[in-house]
Amino acid sequence: MNRNRLFFDIETSPNIGLFWKSGYKINIGYENIIKERAIICISYKWAGGKVHNLYWDKDQNDRTMIEKFVKVMNKADEIVAHNGDNFDIKWLRTRCIRFGVRIDPNIVTIDTLKLCRSKFNFNSNRLDYVAKFLGVGEKQETGGFDLWKDITINNDRKALKRMVKYCDNDVVILEKAWDKLNQYVPAKTSIGRVYSDCPECGSEHTVIDKYRVSGAGMKKVSLRCVDCGKYHTIAESKL
Repeated sequence: MNRNRLFFDIETSPNIGLFWKSGYKINIGYENIIKERAIICISYKWAGGKVHNLYWDKDQNDRTMIEKFVKVMNKADEIVAHNGDNFDIKWLRTRCIRFGVRIDPNIVTIDTLKLCRSKFNFNSNRLDYVAKFLGVGEKQETGGFDLWKDITINNDRKALKRMVKYCDNDVVILEKAWDKLNQYVPAKTSIGRVYSDCPECGSEHTVIDKYRVSGAGMKKVSLRCVDCGKYHTIAESKL
């Protein structure tokens, strides 16, 4: 049995609007928006596979792209993104409801930003820093906000290609970072056929690492997979 684990990242456009002046703590109401923000591109890859990408059309419409990606996403058992729960997934849901595109409400997500914050103590939890720290790569330079202006205001297709390339690289280092982090965090889902099988790779080749007793008095067994090294804990009665 194989797990379908999908890695993805999105890049988004800003709202475009009219306002009288700029400055700190100036309130700009939604009635000032003349063009709604949207998703510029989506890069994704299945675990161990190649990177694919989608991007908005020449009219800067992201509907077709979203429809295509949702079909891909709905095939996944787990979806991995950095800050995915608070950013990427919310953006997708918002654009989906805008266009009436149905999306699975019970997506199983792995947010690597949350893992970094809750399970580790990195100097920074940004993907660029974590990837460098783990020795798996780094983010590419975008050229700053001018790239977004070239894409959204000038509809520059060359600039769009640069952004897609930037997004592709994010997905590559995301998977590599996850492969490192994964060895130190609990499994989110299991592909094992029985409780003692490895939840990560499904291997039956697991060995007992140690026994312990929970605060409620339940006897637990910590198992280690000989094939992939993943640890998991089950009740002793499940052996």
